[in-house]
Amino acid sequence: MYNSLGRYILMAIFLLVALVCVYFVQYELAAVAGFLFLFVIWSHYKHSSVLMASKYFKNNEFGKARLMLAEVPKPERLSKSRRGYYEFMQGSIALKDEDWDKAEYHFQVASRFAVGGKTQKGYVLIHLANLALRKKDKERAEAYTKLAKELADTERSKDIIVKIEKEISKL
Repeated sequence: MYNSLGRYILMAIFLLVALVCVYFVQYELAAVAGFLFLFVIWSHYKHSSVLMASKYFKNNEFGKARLMLAEVPKPERLSKSRRGYYEFMQGSIALKDEDWDKAEYHFQVASRFAVGGKTQKGYVLIHLANLALRKKDKERAEAYTKLAKELADTERSKDIIVKIEKEISKL
């Protein structure tokens, strides 16, 4: 759970340790340090700062979450377990900024990945249904609502779905 700067510092330390170990003919320790260096590089691309961003996101510190998400070098390289959270947080932040097209894009991508459990996946679909309502796209709103209804298992999500269905009927 490091940001990019922390990982770069760790990489430099492990590389330096590996070089010192090679200089002192301690090849086994150099190999361990080299392995740790490669592990930090791997984690930089597969996990990045998504975990730290989620911590800030849960605490409603959206500015800090946005900064952590901006550190992700290539979102398409994130592991499947991290990519869904990344896209969900990006979509939610775009909703807060009232950038509806960007939010829809990120929620569309998040719907293809694991976001947690059924409840979180349901909320992704609820957001997509709301965005479709905003665009007055009745068919897509109904489709997303139907899928969200299958995943809804909390009272809050069921209430939101009922409200969305009422709005759809007004279209």
